[in-house]
Amino acid sequence: MMNFTNESNIGRSGLERINSGCKQLGNALLVTALALLLSILALPALHGQVPAPSQTDPVALTGGTIYTLTDGVIEDGTILFEDGKITAVGTGIDLPSGTKQVDVSGKYIYPGLIDSYSQMGLYEIGAVDMTLDINEQARINPNVRPEVAFNPESRHIGIARSGGVLITVTSPGGGLISGQSSAMMLDGWTWEEMLLKPGTGLIVNWPSPGDEDNYEDELRELRDAFADARAYRKAFRAVKEGEIRHLDYDARWNAMIPVLDGDVPVVVNANLLRQIQDAITWSEEEDVKLVILGGRDAPYVSNHLASKDIPVIVTTVLASPTRAWESYDSRYNLPARLHESGIRFAIAGAASAPYANRLPYEAGAAAAYGLDPAEALRAITLSPAEILGFSDRAGSLEVGKDATLLITDGNPMEYSTQIEQAYIEGRKIDMSDMHRQFYEKYREKVRQAETRR
Repeated sequence: MMNFTNESNIGRSGLERINSGCKQLGNALLVTALALLLSILALPALHGQVPAPSQTDPVALTGGTIYTLTDGVIEDGTILFEDGKITAVGTGIDLPSGTKQVDVSGKYIYPGLIDSYSQMGLYEIGAVDMTLDINEQARINPNVRPEVAFNPESRHIGIARSGGVLITVTSPGGGLISGQSSAMMLDGWTWEEMLLKPGTGLIVNWPSPGDEDNYEDELRELRDAFADARAYRKAFRAVKEGEIRHLDYDARWNAMIPVLDGDVPVVVNANLLRQIQDAITWSEEEDVKLVILGGRDAPYVSNHLASKDIPVIVTTVLASPTRAWESYDSRYNLPARLHESGIRFAIAGAASAPYANRLPYEAGAAAAYGLDPAEALRAITLSPAEILGFSDRAGSLEVGKDATLLITDGNPMEYSTQIEQAYIEGRKIDMSDMHRQFYEKYREKVRQAETRR
């Protein structure tokens, strides 16, 4: 038998030909695999997530029950929107000529739900690295803008919309300072069309206090970053005022100027009591607006948070306790305890994009464990918009705000409720998604099987 590992048997030129052939075969397989992956990723977008055209004619939804969030509940009401904006809400509204009337009698109208912490548009398939664009390599990345990496073709967008989520606050991850989150509308051909508001918060991952030496080193690194940014801001202002002639541009520190000016909050990812307490102290030293993200131990420092009006974005209500001495419902009733303490809060689901459609059930669990249902609904609509600075456009159904809303057959926090139609900026959204496509496909399979019997 010929030994193909022995150069003397086939010669150097033979080995070179074999190596060349293997490389060509490997390249061909790689190209084929990439083509297959791209076709799979594109398939859901081609089948159901076609962005809607801009609103052209006035639209009036009539006869429904309208949950305004700011002005109570309107029975047998009408909501009118033109050019993507709400122009009237109430009863007995005079409609302009050419208005398209949609009878929604017996249905309910809610503001579009807002996922206040998400990886939507940055995460596609967990096992395929090239579809993930969440974490940067460096530890200090305040200049990272997730909207420019947002994938409008994500298969998770349609699924989230079918769950009532029409806006996600897409957030980067990794490092000590991850970057700045952006509010994204879940409809559009490009990220520019989908961008609602950039720079809704600077994401800081508070160090873990498990290793004391490492904890202090990371806090020092965080303080140094803010000191450098503050020095840059001082030099930047000096250039504008003509005191100095030149300043080398630094994208990192330039991105932090709105944070230092108080225009953008610092959203600190902190769950442990010590993390939350230290973050509060640090924010006062740095004179920045603070929002706590996670906040598992927030009730243990509730008086402190309430007195300083520090909001909390609660993540993952549907979770088990992490300590043996905590009650089984400690996560379920966390929002209720925050509300009782007078703390402003929002509810976010698990950050991963595939789970965005579960957001209303996170709020529903909070309602089942002590939180007033109206407050639970607010926690996934108006409250996140207020905390992150875009309540002038979303979160409630008011004149002047975007016509971003849901038509349902019940409360969106109930599992049995169907989201029948959604509008984003007055655009009627295609409600198809991958889950519904599979449902229709296998329902047809059952139908065909029954006809053969």
